Amino acid sequence: MTFRERVYQITARIPKGKVATYGQIAKLAGSPQAARAVGMYMKINPFAPRVPCHRVVATDGKLTGFSAPGGIAKKKRMLMDEGVRFIGEKVDRSCFWDVS
Repeated sequence: MTFRERVYQITARIPKGKVATYGQIAKLAGSPQAARAVGMYMKINPFAPRVPCHRVVATDGKLTGFSAPGGIAKKKRMLMDEGVRFIGEKVDRSCFWDVS
């Protein structure tokens, strides 16, 4: 399985109401330094919505890049509709996916 395939497989497992970081996905996929590559794969995700790329955020909880129409505002609405809570413009840390 390629790194890209692992990234999409892991992203597909992020539960509703939770988010993961680009770095977390990279680490779980076996390349901890490849967070930017994960971001690129989310940008070109051909499997949405089965692979919920909107559930991937920056390490600090900030919403970054979302190529679907509506951009970041749409990403935030989608996450809120799934039960993700925000503190200001950042995802509440309690909504981060714990894969341990």
